[in-house]
Amino acid sequence: MACKTQEGHPLATKFWLRKRVAQAAWDALSWVLAIPIAVMLRYDFTLPPNTMRLALIVGASCAVLQVLLGIAFHLYRGRYVVGSFDEVFGLTMTALAVGFAGGISLLLLPQTSFPRAAMIIGTGLAAASMLGARFLLRGARQQSALGRQGSRTLIYGAGDSGSQLVNLMLADATSGFQPIGFIDDDHSKQHLRLRGIRVLGTSEDLEELIEDLGIQTLLVAIAGITAPRLLELDRRCQSLGVQVRIIPTASEIVGGAVKLGDISDVTEEDLLGRHPVETDEKQITEFLTGKRILVTGAGGSIGSELARQLARYRPAQLSLLDRDESALHAVQLSLDGSGTLTSENLLLADIRDAERLHEIFAAVRPEIVFHAAALKHLPLLERFPDEAYKTNVLGTRNVLAAAERAGVEVFINISTDKAADPISVLGHSKLITERLTAGAAHDGAHRFLSVRFGNVLGSRGSVIETFRYQISKGGPVTVTDARVTRYFMTVGEAVHLVLQASVIGRNGETLILDMGTPVAIIDVATHMIERSGRQIDLVFTGLRPGEKLDEVLVAEYETAEQPFHPLISHASVEVLDVDLIPDNIDTENALSVMHRLSESQRQPSNGAAVASPAP
Repeated sequence: MACKTQEGHPLATKFWLRKRVAQAAWDALSWVLAIPIAVMLRYDFTLPPNTMRLALIVGASCAVLQVLLGIAFHLYRGRYVVGSFDEVFGLTMTALAVGFAGGISLLLLPQTSFPRAAMIIGTGLAAASMLGARFLLRGARQQSALGRQGSRTLIYGAGDSGSQLVNLMLADATSGFQPIGFIDDDHSKQHLRLRGIRVLGTSEDLEELIEDLGIQTLLVAIAGITAPRLLELDRRCQSLGVQVRIIPTASEIVGGAVKLGDISDVTEEDLLGRHPVETDEKQITEFLTGKRILVTGAGGSIGSELARQLARYRPAQLSLLDRDESALHAVQLSLDGSGTLTSENLLLADIRDAERLHEIFAAVRPEIVFHAAALKHLPLLERFPDEAYKTNVLGTRNVLAAAERAGVEVFINISTDKAADPISVLGHSKLITERLTAGAAHDGAHRFLSVRFGNVLGSRGSVIETFRYQISKGGPVTVTDARVTRYFMTVGEAVHLVLQASVIGRNGETLILDMGTPVAIIDVATHMIERSGRQIDLVFTGLRPGEKLDEVLVAEYETAEQPFHPLISHASVEVLDVDLIPDNIDTENALSVMHRLSESQRQPSNGAAVASPAP
């Protein structure tokens, strides 16, 4: 029967104890040898009588003190990684303490043939012996780790993330990676060594290094790499048969420490939607930590990502509301792995039910609300405009009313670029929600604002998901029009900007996220087909009702400014009185009602009063 050696098992404990005893024994031996050698050097190897005996006694005394202090300072209790800076510092301080104690003792004792200066020399020799042994051990381990089998990996980025990954690869025999070298476009890092792994060049040398070193994997260790740059690297590596892997975006790395489990294959979402997002983490933390937060539509793509990111900031309570029980199950699984559906924080409700919302808000008493519940699929809503009205318009009115009655301090309505110069049912309904939210900001005591952005990659029903499925089935891949462009951003980065916007947004504003440069949908389809390596037809189907060739984020009549963050614009929408919202409409007049409710937002307006400066 095979013996297990996991932590806590007797065999593992015995091995750990033997290592610590060996370290202590070597350190003790270092003192026993160092002091006599120091004495011999002091007397040029011609020692007076009894001096060697005294030297051995002093050396043995120092050895005992070294072990005792080492135990007290946790040198022999597993606190430090062998050969690390922390261990060097701890060991040096211990050796100095032993040397100082020995020197003071010699000064207080009667004069003998033992030279007091030998204590200084001996301390240096003992420290050199102890440190040298550790560096040799670390070097041997490192060379052993470098010789392990695994995918021959070139790491792009010799910064903190790259350094962390190399340490993890060398420490984990089962990592599957054999680090060969770094490349980095910072010329000051050329020839730098990290754990024995050298920076071999820049990205301009990629093809040459791949061929010369037999590289199998390029690991991109730059969290802030842009989508165009990543796309270029992927194309270069694809032609050479090299796999590209990547670490998460900065907003997705928990605690700033990257782990081997964070490494993933490059997806189309990475290649199209990555944008460097810099946020004020201190500001966001102060805003969210310890607060009671409620998310509507928590089972959806945006809502579930909001829930995951909000949970990192340790709110006092995170309530997740959705009408889809399966979606709530999925988001709970992603948060705590339980999926029991027994948590009091999971709220099953439909935002169309105003009475139920009032009950929930009265019980939960949220301080911050993220309203992400909505119907979003444009073609379906063109066919069923009354459903868009009931959920997006009346549902938002209900949530706003419940929030006002419960005294919610900050309300963030999640909107869409379809609301800018709308021509679709979805766009009209979401513009109305922005205007209703601005209308709820009348007293200035609380902050009610909207956040508008474009397509998020990784959401259910996205064009990437559609193309991926069509390619898996052998095609054809369908594109509406060769001229169509769309804004894209990964769901994680979009949501993190939403959190930043929720901090700096002022009362009654609509905040608009910078989504980068629009991407041609035909380029997306072509690239995905190329990556698949298959011969797949591309078919143009024509624009669907309500679709635009190009989306805009800011309407023609809107004036946007960026007073606080370079990726977040602030605009105002005209207030819509909630009393103008009819309760009951049918399919025939739903579209005309929404047109009427949004048509007054056609000329530049000062909008709602902008009060309450950003915290």
